[in-house]
Amino acid sequence: MNRFEGSGSREAKIRYLDGDFHILLPGGFVICAITGKQIPLDELKYWSVDRQEPYADAAASLEAEKRAGTLPV
Repeated sequence: MNRFEGSGSREAKIRYLDGDFHILLPGGFVICAITGKQIPLDELKYWSVDRQEPYADAAASLEAEKRAGTLPV
């Protein structure tokens, strides 16, 4: 099965943990909470356990922390 067939073509539902994540509903990607970009699961490296949201890259993760008030603006 290629990445555009079956569950790979829909958004996965994930529970984000410290250093890992648990797939609740299979899919091929998640949506970045800041940029709205699709993130293939095999490329997912940044997320917030507290807010349970994924980020496309380090810059998006930093922006999320600023918006949440955990870092200076």
